[in-house]
Amino acid sequence: MKKINQILKEQIELIRPDKATLSNIQKITKEFCSELKKKLNKRKIKAEIFIGGSLAKNTLVKKNKYDVDIFVRFDNKYEDKKISKLLGSVLGKKSKKVHGSRDYYQISENGIIIEIIPVLKVSIPAKAQNITDLSYSHVSYILKKIKKNKRLSDEIMLAKTFCYAQNCYGAESYIHGFSGYALELLVCYYGNFLKFIKVVSKSNIKNKIIIDSAGFYKNKNEVLRELNKSKLDSPIIVIDPTFKERNALASLRNKTFLKFKSACLDFLRNPNAKFFEKKDIGEVLKKKYKEKLKRVSVKTTKQKGDIAGSKSEKFFRFFVHKLAREFKIKKSEFNYNEEKNIAYFYFVLDKKKDEIVKGPHVTKVEDLTGFKKKHKKAFIKNHFAYVQVQHNLSFEKFFNMFKKKYKKVIKEMDMKEIELVS
Repeated sequence: MKKINQILKEQIELIRPDKATLSNIQKITKEFCSELKKKLNKRKIKAEIFIGGSLAKNTLVKKNKYDVDIFVRFDNKYEDKKISKLLGSVLGKKSKKVHGSRDYYQISENGIIIEIIPVLKVSIPAKAQNITDLSYSHVSYILKKIKKNKRLSDEIMLAKTFCYAQNCYGAESYIHGFSGYALELLVCYYGNFLKFIKVVSKSNIKNKIIIDSAGFYKNKNEVLRELNKSKLDSPIIVIDPTFKERNALASLRNKTFLKFKSACLDFLRNPNAKFFEKKDIGEVLKKKYKEKLKRVSVKTTKQKGDIAGSKSEKFFRFFVHKLAREFKIKKSEFNYNEEKNIAYFYFVLDKKKDEIVKGPHVTKVEDLTGFKKKHKKAFIKNHFAYVQVQHNLSFEKFFNMFKKKYKKVIKEMDMKEIELVS
């Protein structure tokens, strides 16, 4: 326990930005907000500006490149579909549009990426037309918690760094992990990072962790009964304390949870600072499996970020589905590099045993004809068609056949490049 506490104390010093850096970021952000407010006033646009994300909550983690979230909160007299375009006209050509559930913008200021997100002012969460409209409530809630217990800032920073290092951070559909807000809620609920990971290490998928810190529901059974079924898939359910009907951790999937749980267990058994260091998953797998590791890289035609990552992950699932017909898949990993806008597929495979595949009944003439046309060595036994399927392809041959056979599908799934990585 003493060793763990020492590691956590050292990590806080390593991941916390120095005062000069933090002061510079705050200065640039304040000046940008001031200029933006002037532009809004000049256009007589009724909107408030508030700073969100880690900067607002004093949980900013040291990085090579910092990003800041600035929300422009439009009066609800404006139409949902028009506020993004309106914000773009105010920001001008200097800004870069980023497509999402609601388009937002990026501007680089003195090496800092400022993301400007349009939201609507809502007084009732249920009336929010986009999840980002709840951001103001989220920031306010976490800030109140941190003001009551200032140590929570450090504990949240530890949770985010650890989660990011384990490739489990992000609510994006290609990650299916922990969002920043969900981690903040979890740390606030448990009081510190260590208690949070201890609970995770002892949990299992069958018995979901259910947290309702605001006490909206009488008990866990009522949560499971009243909440929309689509929001109950995650192994941890965190009722958003600002919105009764929302599971703040709905993005989390079993595979990501199990990976995170494994990391928590390993850290508790063998505490080491390396658990807080982001590693290249490709290099880790290559070191472990050496020549057994098969690698594929893909590039999509879509905009980098969540859209490209999601498209690539969907294609990965399609590729795995076809691969499983020919090989026994011992290990499969997906990793999307947003900076390069490239996704990598990693596999460790075994030869699949030859098998007898059952076809249609002899009375199904049309189906039987098609089956025999596809399988020249088909045979009839007990009034059914069968064929012996041999699995003797190398991965390289399979890959080349896949590209040729599914050329049209690859294009339809918005993939512009798919290559073997040596």
